[in-house]
Amino acid sequence: MAVTWQIIQPDRLVIARGEGMISLQDVERYLDAVVVADALPYAKIFDLGTGNWTLTDTDMLVLGARIRAYPALAKFGPLAIVAASDTQNQQAQMFATLADVERPLQIFRTEEF
Repeated sequence: MAVTWQIIQPDRLVIARGEGMISLQDVERYLDAVVVADALPYAKIFDLGTGNWTLTDTDMLVLGARIRAYPALAKFGPLAIVAASDTQNQQAQMFATLADVERPLQIFRTEEF
């Protein structure tokens, strides 16, 4: 699996890490798990790690629309994206633009934030 995650209920925290080629289906599985666990309001760290998104422009639009629909379910917690490479950073910036919902979101180049 290209995206692995851990939902830490007592800390109200979700930690995800990418590896290899990350597809739209990988991200959707992660999002489904977060919704089912009622963890949308939790703080989230999504470390792209060694992963790169293989999402097309259409996939990004679909993902953005899906994220924008979630506030009807619950308020979003803050999101930190760790994007070490230039490519990852560009992908994270595009995601932040297309998945614009009311929540704190910051993109970092290292895990030391």
